[in-house]
Amino acid sequence: MADGQTANQRANFKSFVESTEEDWKIIAKESVPFNKGLADRVLTHLKLLDGDYGGFPVDRLTHSLQTATRAYRDGRDEEYVVCALLHDIGDTLGSFNHPDIAAAILKPFVSEQNHWMVANHGIFQGYYFFHHLGLDRNMRDQFKDEPHFEYTAQFCHLYDQPAFDPDYDSEPLEFFEPMVRRVLSVPKKSVYVSEDE
Repeated sequence: MADGQTANQRANFKSFVESTEEDWKIIAKESVPFNKGLADRVLTHLKLLDGDYGGFPVDRLTHSLQTATRAYRDGRDEEYVVCALLHDIGDTLGSFNHPDIAAAILKPFVSEQNHWMVANHGIFQGYYFFHHLGLDRNMRDQFKDEPHFEYTAQFCHLYDQPAFDPDYDSEPLEFFEPMVRRVLSVPKKSVYVSEDE
């Protein structure tokens, strides 16, 4: 077989209905090295933002690095810093819903508070520019009774919205790679992971 696996190393079914416990043991074993490569895949995708300016004064990777650097230098914990780094990773695949992409990637690995912040940062960031596009800059107020409203507003105010400064001295991506690897190494919650693990 092209990838080096033998027939004995592959599950033997054509549909899930036909699968057996033995098939799923093979699949589970094979998923271990694949899952360990998640951080590498995420970092590779983040690099796609390099050189993508979209009209902004800095490219999207620089914006991500600036956001994370500002959070790091302000003493935020590692999980928060990784959320700051990855908050716009969805720009390439979800032009109209980029926060959803980042939130989906991070959800198994971060607190509910940080997940909510990433998932909703787009509408909160709109406070700073929606009025220039004929939109309601106070659209975020629909969430005013949510427990993470101020937390998310603070993220945008302190780290996201000022992170378009071409003169800011950000840390390089390599600085954040160990943090990304640690945060994405063990899921806190996932339907694919037993609570006993």
